[in-house]
Amino acid sequence: MSLIKITVLDLIDIVLVAVIVYQALRFLKGTRAVQMFIGIFLIFLLTFIADILNLRGLTWILNGLKSIWIIFFIVVFQPEIRRVLTVLGKSKFVRYFIREERKTYIDEIVKSVQKLVDRGLGGLIVLEGDVGLKHFYESGTVLNSSINSDLIVSIFSPKSPLHDGALIIKDERMVAASAILPLSENPIQGVTLGTRHRAALGLSEESDAFVIVISEERRMISIAEKGVLKRDVDSSTLEKEISRFYL
Repeated sequence: MSLIKITVLDLIDIVLVAVIVYQALRFLKGTRAVQMFIGIFLIFLLTFIADILNLRGLTWILNGLKSIWIIFFIVVFQPEIRRVLTVLGKSKFVRYFIREERKTYIDEIVKSVQKLVDRGLGGLIVLEGDVGLKHFYESGTVLNSSINSDLIVSIFSPKSPLHDGALIIKDERMVAASAILPLSENPIQGVTLGTRHRAALGLSEESDAFVIVISEERRMISIAEKGVLKRDVDSSTLEKEISRFYL
């Protein structure tokens, strides 16, 4: 009689399954989903037993019920499932990987801004917040590209047909270029604003977006958020402000 060999991976597998089941039961405790969860578990258990005993008819029926119950569970208990996913999304483990991923494209954005400054090119970059900007996408050219500093510089190069207007970034994707933004009608005392700065300020007044302006004449970085324009920002400050906005 040979003993069952348990490897390190088997132990990790068992621990992960135990943690997932425990967390699921903890989140579902006190909700109407508990009874349904038990019902689905029993169907899976009966299906397993029927497979072992080679009860083909019963296995066929239980497999059909299993699919129906899973779909029914997802449809009826959306609030509970949403709650579980929300809590998981807020966990330190998940937030660590999101933070690392975002840091990568934050670096690309800052790098592109510095390249535009160094080359004396103007630019207008919008980071979308919770308020959707889809109607602004449609005013320009819709994109679906990962964030890349060289691509951003090429978009704002004078010979590019997309250099006028704003580049809009949603999460980790560049979603539109040459977008037309609303111009602010609120003057800043003692300051004459160009079109890009007025557009940045205008959008920040109407939404929760974070807008970056690169001045080609002064080679200066400005940021607009919540109707406030901050001028002459360096790359280090820009990185901190974008990180705060996203994280």
